[in-house]
Amino acid sequence: MHLKDYYKILELEPSASLPEIKKTFRKLAQQYHPDKNNNEPYAAAQFADIKEAYEVLTDPAKKEYYLQQRWYNQSVGKRKTQEVITPVTLLKQALELERYVSKLDTFRMDKQGLQQYILDLLSDSSIEQIGKFNEPETNRQIITVLMQAIKPLPPLYTTDIIIRLKKLAGKDPVAANQLEIFVQQRQKKYQREKYSLLVIIILTLSISVLIFLLAR
Repeated sequence: MHLKDYYKILELEPSASLPEIKKTFRKLAQQYHPDKNNNEPYAAAQFADIKEAYEVLTDPAKKEYYLQQRWYNQSVGKRKTQEVITPVTLLKQALELERYVSKLDTFRMDKQGLQQYILDLLSDSSIEQIGKFNEPETNRQIITVLMQAIKPLPPLYTTDIIIRLKKLAGKDPVAANQLEIFVQQRQKKYQREKYSLLVIIILTLSISVLIFLLAR
């Protein structure tokens, strides 16, 4: 997925502070504003990108979502430069991902981006390559780390990932049992949450009806 480099558009380093972003935006906006360039199309296009970059980087929710996508893209780019996929390199990438995900706000998380990143990490070719090393212990560690990374994701986003993890586990009974327990625990958790939400809705409706009747 192509992702614009908003920091490059604003001629800033990724470490730029909010005041720096605002200051640079004002300078570039004056330089490329259509009114100051006789509506020249290239300047107008540049101005549109500058405005878009500013709106994203100054909005906390949009910025966090953008930074997640940026991290995923950069990590995928680094991974593509590797010539050999080994259990150790895959474990390293899984650990980097898990550490990154643990710092994210689950309510602002790019769930689809995380799902796609892991599916890419566990591509069929990667799993096939890993299987050639016959290192079940390392594979178990990879599975454990990735199970931790997908905990914030709802079941809708984890079904395909679980399938890939099972492929990685292969005929290893320890890893297969590990995954089975994980899936069962998640199912129980979401069943509890679903019924808890239903109870809250019923209670809220009941209280609303009671207040309405008492107010008559």
